[in-house]
Amino acid sequence: MHTRIILKILGLLLMLFSITLIPPIAVSLIYNDGGTYAFTSAFVWMLIVGTLLWFFTRHETHDLKIRDGFLIVVMFWTVLGMVGAIPLYFAAATDISITDAVFESFSGLTTTGATVLTGLDQLPRALLWYRQQLQWLGGLGIIVLAVAILPMLGIGGMQLYRAEMPGPMKDNKLAPRISETAKTLWLIYLWLTIACATAYWLGGMSWFDAISHSFSTVAIGGFSTHDASIGHFDSLAIELIAMTFMVLAGFNFILHFTAFRHLSVKPYFNDPEAKTYVALLVVGILVATTYLTMHQVYPSWQESLRYGAFQVISIGTTTGYANADFASWPAFLPMMLIMMSVVGASAGSTGGGIKVIRFVLLFKQGSREIKSLLHPNALIPVKLNGKAIPEKVMMAVWGFFSLYIVIFVMLMLLLMALGLDMVTAFSSVTATLNNLGPGLGEAAANFQSLSDPVKWVLTFSMVLGRLEIFTLLILFTAAFWRK
Repeated sequence: MHTRIILKILGLLLMLFSITLIPPIAVSLIYNDGGTYAFTSAFVWMLIVGTLLWFFTRHETHDLKIRDGFLIVVMFWTVLGMVGAIPLYFAAATDISITDAVFESFSGLTTTGATVLTGLDQLPRALLWYRQQLQWLGGLGIIVLAVAILPMLGIGGMQLYRAEMPGPMKDNKLAPRISETAKTLWLIYLWLTIACATAYWLGGMSWFDAISHSFSTVAIGGFSTHDASIGHFDSLAIELIAMTFMVLAGFNFILHFTAFRHLSVKPYFNDPEAKTYVALLVVGILVATTYLTMHQVYPSWQESLRYGAFQVISIGTTTGYANADFASWPAFLPMMLIMMSVVGASAGSTGGGIKVIRFVLLFKQGSREIKSLLHPNALIPVKLNGKAIPEKVMMAVWGFFSLYIVIFVMLMLLLMALGLDMVTAFSSVTATLNNLGPGLGEAAANFQSLSDPVKWVLTFSMVLGRLEIFTLLILFTAAFWRK
């Protein structure tokens, strides 16, 4: 373990993150909302600490090992979540506890979107901008951004990339060099954000709301600048724009790159995960619309389609926006939506959940087991797009799914032991472990009323979900720390 090189990288990344506090400072000055001091203080202290860590280790040039990569990623997400809470805690307008500030910060960075804040419409603009920006930075992963920059400083980034990027197909690269891959991903991410912000503005949002919501939409985060979320605007045009970009952000970003490079939509139609992802959303929309119409929740099927489609896409992609109080719908629908978030979006997207590709492979594995019962001596490979999937990948998928179930049950039981009812405990773990945001029961509106111990457990759950369990839990194994 190269402790000094790890401290050097953490220093560099902390310095990098401190720069992201400049936009909130600028917003505070523009709107004169009184939030300048909190953000300026956090900027100065973060920059000083990061500079000191880098200065005393600046001559270290060791190559990173895989273990170093895992440790850096986990440490950095932990450090960022903690220091990211500083402006939230010291902002005069919030008046929240350290626990709430940390919860809100981690929720933003992990793009979970669960909140403990109320009265968002009255909060300072700088604070609202900061929450949205946290999600945008966490969306694709600030580590990937760092991977694009670290090689220029003489530090290889492949180990960080492998540890941070989600999904079972994380070795796919868009360019021969890992730094080029990270730059390409961020360019795609940036252009999607610009397109989304422009569309929101044309749809009727102010520039502030348009940019703020583009951050959380493309990041599949779900934070909003209003308590009523997207429902605040009561605009079909804005809802259609949000649905479009939520779906786009839920695709594997490699598909976006390939489609752009070849100026063709064929990559989306040829990809089995993309087809399954879209099919699940379409089926969910049909079921929700039909059920809402049958139970006469809304006066017409058109309204049922409008609200049903939006909530299916929002929850199914793990964004968490709301244009209606879906928790008050007939019990089947809220539970169906919550379960859709378990599947989540595509691997290589900014979404959460187990990921569609894993469920595709699990289904194919189940089908293979059934065929094996009929033909016990046959060698039946699991194929994807006509290509056999290595058994190593299948074992990794099964391992992830098994560990996910065990972790889910343990967290749910722990929350119930801390006093939550079954519905609130189940939905809270689902909302945080899948980086979704809204829950049911006591967590339907927000997480403010939950106890501090519960919030710390859910904060841990958010990080588990963002780093897809293995990256974090590997640090708790004895084998990781052996030389």
